Parts: sequence; C-alpha cells; structure tokens
Amino acid sequence: MIVALGCDHAGLPLKDRIRAAIEEARHEVLDCGAFETDPDDDYTDYARAVGTAVVARRAARGVLVCGSGVGVSIAASKIPGIRAAMCHDTFSARQGVEDDDMNVVALGARVIGPELAAGVVGAFLAAEFSGAPRHVRRSGKIDEIEAAARAGRFDRSALP
Repeated sequence: MIVALGCDHAGLPLKDRIRAAIEEARHEVLDCGAFETDPDDDYTDYARAVGTAVVARRAARGVLVCGSGVGVSIAASKIPGIRAAMCHDTFSARQGVEDDDMNVVALGARVIGPELAAGVVGAFLAAEFSGAPRHVRRSGKIDEIEAAARAGRFDRSALP
C-alpha cells in the first residue's frame, strides 16, 4: 500500500519515526512534506496534499502530523472523501478504520511520543474496514452528510 505522509514544521521531529513505521509495515511512503523546519509553513497545505493524494488514489491512506494533531485533522476532513481523525492510542486508530472507514490518521507531535506514534500508525495501517452491516449503514450516512454539504444544504442561507 502507498501511504501519503505529511507534516508541518511542528510535526517534522516525528516524521522520520513515522516513515520508519510505515516502511517496517512493508508499505511505501509518498512524502508530501515538510522537508525543513520553517515556522511560517501552514499545516493546511500538508493536509491538502495528503488528502488530495488519497482522494486521487495516489495513496490508499494518509498520515498527518502537526503540533496537536487537531489542525491537520480538521483541514483534511474538509476534503470530500477524506475521513480523518486524530488518534493518540492504538485502539482508536484501529477502530477508526474497522468501524468508520477512516483513511487518514492525524497525530500531534507535541502530544505523543515517537514509539507510541509508531504503534498508532501500525495499528491504523494493519486495520481494514469490517464491512459489518451496521458500519456500512453508518458509513452511508456519513456519505449522505458529505453529499448534502457538497449540495450546499449546510450553507447558512439554506438553514432555517
């Protein structure tokens, strides 16, 4: 599997360990940056790059890292087709894929240590969507919410 990996300047210290975890799991890394510490870079650019790679099927999954993990998870989730979530434990990373068909995991470099980050990424990559009827039903409802958003049904002018 090809895994898109992206981080901002705050995530850069964790990037090499995450890359190693992806490669240890026998997956290929599509490196979407950052490549140097520049405090003026924006996490949103890397969330867009990773999310676009996943939606365009240049990568099957994505891993994003910023300082807290919150910013990249919010930004990536704005891309139609991306189901990103911040996970700092292996259970959530696995369950997010198995139950919710999560395709991008977000980590906070200022929150999680390198070995736990590697474990979270490993759990995320090893998991597969269960296909259980209740999870398929819920996944379909998420797709309906996304379709409604694309159609503008959540625009302020469209709300009661």
